[in-house]
Amino acid sequence: MRVGIAADHGGFDLKEQIAEALRAADYEVVDFGAQKLNPADDYPDFITPMAKAVARGEVDRGVAVCGSGVGACVAANKIPGVWAALILDVFSAHQGVEDDDMNVICLGGRVTGFALAWDLIQAFLTARFIGTERHRRRLNKIAALENEGERKGKKNS
Repeated sequence: MRVGIAADHGGFDLKEQIAEALRAADYEVVDFGAQKLNPADDYPDFITPMAKAVARGEVDRGVAVCGSGVGACVAANKIPGVWAALILDVFSAHQGVEDDDMNVICLGGRVTGFALAWDLIQAFLTARFIGTERHRRRLNKIAALENEGERKGKKNS
């Protein structure tokens, strides 16, 4: 599995630890940066390219990290085809994939320690979308909202 990973300065240290653990677990890691700690960087500059790679299928899943995880989640979800969530517990890490087809996990580098982050990521990466009719129905409704937003954006351009 190819896993994209991205973080700003707030998530940099956790990103580095996660990337190392993923490689040790035989995942192919595509690191979208930051490549060095820079307190003046901005999370959208790293999260957006990673999220676009997920949406295009260039990576199978994504890990987005900023200080709290909130900004990374907001940025990732602006990309059509990305289903990202800020995850704080193991149940949500796998359930988000199983029921909601989540393809990007968002974490807070300043609020989530490595041990928990690694448990969350393992649950996220090993989960599979169940795809029952009710799950697909719900996701189709969300996709319609996303498409509606795209149409409105084009009218205003």
